Amino acid sequence: MLILSVLAFFVVIFLLATLAVVIAWMGFVKKTSEASEAARGEESTEAAPAPEEPSVLFRDERLSSVNFWDNLLARFDFVEILKVRLAQADLDWTVGRVTLAMLLSGTIAAMLLGKIAPLWAAFGGGIAIAFAPYAYILRKREKRFRKFKEAFPDVLDSLARALRAGYPLSAAVDLVAAECAPQIAAELRKASVEANLGMGWPRALDNFAQRVPLLEVNLFISAVVLHARTGGKLSEVITGLAENMRESLSLQGEIRALAAHGKLTGLILTILPIGIAIMMLLVSPNYMVVLYNHPYGKNLIAAAIGCLVLAHFVIRKIVDIKI
Repeated sequence: MLILSVLAFFVVIFLLATLAVVIAWMGFVKKTSEASEAARGEESTEAAPAPEEPSVLFRDERLSSVNFWDNLLARFDFVEILKVRLAQADLDWTVGRVTLAMLLSGTIAAMLLGKIAPLWAAFGGGIAIAFAPYAYILRKREKRFRKFKEAFPDVLDSLARALRAGYPLSAAVDLVAAECAPQIAAELRKASVEANLGMGWPRALDNFAQRVPLLEVNLFISAVVLHARTGGKLSEVITGLAENMRESLSLQGEIRALAAHGKLTGLILTILPIGIAIMMLLVSPNYMVVLYNHPYGKNLIAAAIGCLVLAHFVIRKIVDIKI
């Protein structure tokens, strides 16, 4: 038993040292590439007296600054989904950075949990923690879309007033983009630039819907496309859409207020058993040590924690009402 413990200790130290060397090597490669790019930029600045700012239309398609990792990620299909999620969350992270963070966090968590939990629990906990960066991206995406939905009716009202004042659609979009919230202004500018560069408003609006997959945005795009085909007063249609969106937001706020009680109940039911276990560990340590030292004790503790986490997400899913 002692030999196995010593071997496990050296294996963990070796893996941690390997991860540290890999991270240091990647940082060195990235720093060297940035230094070379900066040197080339200085040389081009000296050669050209009036440098131009890089265009926002050019996109960096590299998945990672490390060539090996970039070539490896290019072989998988999930990379495109992750790129779309990063763009929708308005994060300037690369796919390589996110995947490396997931891999490192999951590996370190699995090794640490392997010291105090069964192998299956350590493996499951490592996988769960590995998805923490992706969960953060989804959370940022949800918050951004919620802010977008709350500010979009005011943007539509401004756009309707600009259309009633006689502005064409392209000029009205540029005018509204200069005054609205930053999260909406960036998307409107992208759509306007794409349409003015020859892509056309239908294609530009389709790209807008792909970047912001919300029902409110799809309704607005449908109204604009239908107006382009049949004609009519687009300002009145947009004004009606804005009023309906405000009513929908009000209803969603009432539903969130009613569902807050269920979410709080689920959180309390999740934390309460853990709090009782910690209290018992402080009051009567020997009582809890018997469970931990039992041959099946670690498995039971890990299964109980897993059930608590699963039940918490089940309760949140039940009270999460979509309209």
